[in-house]
Amino acid sequence: MTATDPAPSERLVLAPAARRPAVVDLINGARTHLSLSLFRCDDQPVLDALAAAVRRGVHVRALITTRAKGSKKQLSQLDEFLTHIGADVRRYSDPVVRYHAKYMVADRGPALIASLNFTEKCFDRTCDFMVITSDREVADDVIHLFDSDWSGAAYAPRPATGDRLIVGPELARRRFTALLESAVRRIRIIDPKMDDPAILSLLKARATAGVVVEIRGPDAVGDLAAHGKLLVIDDATAVIGSISLSMLALEFRRELAVVSREQHTLTQLDQFWRSLPEVPSGAGATLESAGRSPLP
Repeated sequence: MTATDPAPSERLVLAPAARRPAVVDLINGARTHLSLSLFRCDDQPVLDALAAAVRRGVHVRALITTRAKGSKKQLSQLDEFLTHIGADVRRYSDPVVRYHAKYMVADRGPALIASLNFTEKCFDRTCDFMVITSDREVADDVIHLFDSDWSGAAYAPRPATGDRLIVGPELARRRFTALLESAVRRIRIIDPKMDDPAILSLLKARATAGVVVEIRGPDAVGDLAAHGKLLVIDDATAVIGSISLSMLALEFRRELAVVSREQHTLTQLDQFWRSLPEVPSGAGATLESAGRSPLP
């Protein structure tokens, strides 16, 4: 990028060392409103930044899950802390759909959409992905989703909205199926929990049709712990967020992912993929989830 080029509207955050500063910077940049969706959050610098935002007059709204495996006490502590500092806190109210989305939006943008939780572990030790975008339409769509869940209303996309957000469970299966069906050359997937039978069958069909299908599961992302989800279609379209290609995620969880077609983002993801350790022969670089048995 030259000095005369416009600043990119989107930033991809990959390195663990860059994750916490990116989240804290977005919180610190909020002027009047900050809406955030939390599944887990125990990172003290993030909590301190939220407290500082409230003190300077930012209206902080936090929507948190009612249940997370092994985290009942931590969720209660998070609720108590956010209430104590003066943030507005609500628990996601759907009795069936589990709340799992990880995002925040400052004012009317930028918006941050991630596969990671705002925890010490995810900031330091996991394979995860985060996109920060100043795209106003994306930010407005994220706010619309947040407001729907905040009020307990059924989610419906805004009229004439774009196609960059994938909201689960309402849109997840249809959108991911369409993306996989659109591939003509290559599909790349990082997903430690992929198990949906229809998706696995579709991937096998795409491979039979000549598309190179590369899947990295829980044992094939290097030294970091597998957690994040990534889909790249034909090196031209990437999907980043909390949505796993599992039946539970596609059908029964509030999830959020963002579609990117930005060349600088795609280049970074290609470089990241190539930096991963080579998958041993038979372990599943193609048509297998690495470290698992072959696709059916």
